[in-house]
Amino acid sequence: MKLIDLLIAEFEHEARTTRPHLERLPNDKLGWQPHPKSFTAGGLASHIVECVGWAGPIFGADELDIGLATCKPYEAASVPDLLKAFDDKVAEGTRVLAEVVDADLMRPWRLKVMGRVRFEKPKAAVFRDFTLSHLIHHRGQLSVYLRLLNVPVPGSYGPTADEGP
Repeated sequence: MKLIDLLIAEFEHEARTTRPHLERLPNDKLGWQPHPKSFTAGGLASHIVECVGWAGPIFGADELDIGLATCKPYEAASVPDLLKAFDDKVAEGTRVLAEVVDADLMRPWRLKVMGRVRFEKPKAAVFRDFTLSHLIHHRGQLSVYLRLLNVPVPGSYGPTADEGP
């Protein structure tokens, strides 16, 4: 099996695992936050959508230069908007990954902020960090938000207390 096939399988698995978390977010709780320093529930869920959208910028170019003045994070207006954006980003990521060959995975990719290089890593490592690990991390946070909102938490790697044994 090729490395890209493993990354595609993991991406698809994590996307399927994440969607039920987003589906359960109450539309009237998008502005809720557990602490003033925390994301709002809608902001966190929107950031998860951004995480699954990184395949294109990573594999479509060798660098990304972010201008802080022009960088506008995605912010879902509603849960249906969030789910559509998530599904669109997952479909685009799947399409992009299908075109990647293993040789591309070790090519260097740079993140710049206003022209200054923040880091350079192989594209496979950036995809794992920015997309997969980042998605898993924030899905875990969203699970806690759901629990605090008294919403049944879906399982990620097995059932939760809400789903039984």
